[in-house]
Amino acid sequence: MQLLENMQLLEISLEYRVIFGISGMVLLFTSFLIVFVVSQRKKLQYHKDLLALHEEQQQILTQQNILLEERVEERTTELVFQKNELQKSLHELNLAQSQLIQKEKMASLGELTAGIAHEIQNPLNFVNNFSEVTIELVDELCSELKDVDIEEAMLIADSIKQTLEKINQHGKRADNIVKGMLEHSRVDTGQKEPTDINKLAAESLRLSYNTFRAKDNTFAASCETFFDDSIDHVAVVPQAVKRVFINLFNNAFYSVREKKKRLGESYGPVVSVTTKKSGDNILIIVSDNGTGISPQILQKIFQPFFTTKPTGEGTGLGLSLSYDVIKAHEGELNVESVEGEHTSFSIALPD
Repeated sequence: MQLLENMQLLEISLEYRVIFGISGMVLLFTSFLIVFVVSQRKKLQYHKDLLALHEEQQQILTQQNILLEERVEERTTELVFQKNELQKSLHELNLAQSQLIQKEKMASLGELTAGIAHEIQNPLNFVNNFSEVTIELVDELCSELKDVDIEEAMLIADSIKQTLEKINQHGKRADNIVKGMLEHSRVDTGQKEPTDINKLAAESLRLSYNTFRAKDNTFAASCETFFDDSIDHVAVVPQAVKRVFINLFNNAFYSVREKKKRLGESYGPVVSVTTKKSGDNILIIVSDNGTGISPQILQKIFQPFFTTKPTGEGTGLGLSLSYDVIKAHEGELNVESVEGEHTSFSIALPD
């Protein structure tokens, strides 16, 4: 009986255990299911929040794009307006510049005309005055010839001769001025050709020196040459460049001659010419130890008709012509001078 009861209790205990096990499994599954559902809901909510955030960002980005486009359009309008204003200002500036250039041209033309009138007027005044004197002398000569005073007639004839010589002198000066003007304004149609610059400079130096010696056989100066033998032939218009060289040498010899007159035997005149290469250029330097040029005059020496020489000794066209010739060769003509000591003219020609 006791054994039967124990078996019954064992069966009841096993049954409860099965029930409890199944209940636990159901409870555990239910818990997992609840956790899974909650997790899925959180994920779904997260995606919803993320989508909402994305949509919000898209809206913000769209608004920013619209705002940016508006600003770009406004800035573009401003830039177009500024461009139009700048173009208007540039046009006005170009117009003002053109007017200024025209005024400068007219001023230069007026200055040039005044220089021409002044230079030609001087010899013409001499010609006119001496012509009137000659007419009077001829009248006196005729009167003396009537009285057959040979001695007085010879004196009058001698005066007529001297007057005619002065007329001839100033007539030639006027002729030289006109020739210089024509040469200055003439377009040089000479053809460039390979030229030995060293040889051309040496010939010009010799010709200029001999010209001064022919006019005054007491004049003497040391002529120095420093030639770079490595310089090849340079493409220039030989006649034009030779004219430039002679102008520079003439000025140098004139300068040392004037200084020699003042200082006498204590002074030794020296005129030199140097050639050398400098980058893509050939340099020709004409130097002298003459009177030099003052700073006030130095800035005017290339102006047409400007000269410091006495009347009859210069037309003021030599350096102006030389400057134009070198510019036509795409070169540069510069000057450096110390008053009372020396002067150097430097020509740079493309190699």
